[in-house]
Amino acid sequence: MNKEFQNGILGKTGLKVGRLGLAASYGAPAEAFEEAFEYGCNYFYSGSGRHRSEMKKAIRNICSRGQRDKIVIAVQTYARLGILTESLFRKTLRSLNLDYADILILGWHNKRPTEMLIERVLKLKEKGLFHFLGMSGHNRNLFPQLAEKDLFDLFHIRYNAAHRGAEKESFPYLTGENRPGIVSYTATRWGHLLNPKKMPIGESALKSSDCYRFVLSNPMVDICMCGPRDMSQMREALTALELGRLEIEDMERIKKIGEHVHSTSGGFF
Repeated sequence: MNKEFQNGILGKTGLKVGRLGLAASYGAPAEAFEEAFEYGCNYFYSGSGRHRSEMKKAIRNICSRGQRDKIVIAVQTYARLGILTESLFRKTLRSLNLDYADILILGWHNKRPTEMLIERVLKLKEKGLFHFLGMSGHNRNLFPQLAEKDLFDLFHIRYNAAHRGAEKESFPYLTGENRPGIVSYTATRWGHLLNPKKMPIGESALKSSDCYRFVLSNPMVDICMCGPRDMSQMREALTALELGRLEIEDMERIKKIGEHVHSTSGGFF
């Protein structure tokens, strides 16, 4: 592993984490997640996708080997009602044979979560069912506002070469000794940055490892999520950790490609 991308600390959580996070929803087998874990990737994100069974199997296998203290398990729920959030969260813990998760993430909030929801999840925290609270969303200006309240320990923020708004609207305001952890997602822009048909004239498509290196070259990002579909994609992602930060000319090339994809592909911005 390149020393530039060695394990770091996830903001004020104090958790030691690998720089590549692992998402469950894309179909990779349990063996791929376990191989990545042995390589130092210990941030396991369980969302709401239909392929979660293989990651759950990997988590159970890792914990059964007495390594629960080395894995960081983040469970996300998109529920808006406190009672439903609690029900889904407890169900996920049971399916993983766990007494607690390291992180509970309130998913896709573009405005402050309701007080009733926050009160409910904080009661779960008081009971020891999770240790740190996170939130994901697409309103980049909201994260600094919530950070001032000191309620959330980390944020999942969309960031890639085609979506660079966080560089101005989020990252500069999430600094300091007590800063929240920052986890980026959608590094490949839903695969568009890998698609030869979406490239500027004369440019070859990026590799997924290029996209992960671009994200991780930003010093504000603690973890870049990857979502492999198979073992081959998992191993390609891991090469990002071997190669380390991008050179200046490579950064400029990827920015150029990102700007082209941003302007021609449409979708969420």
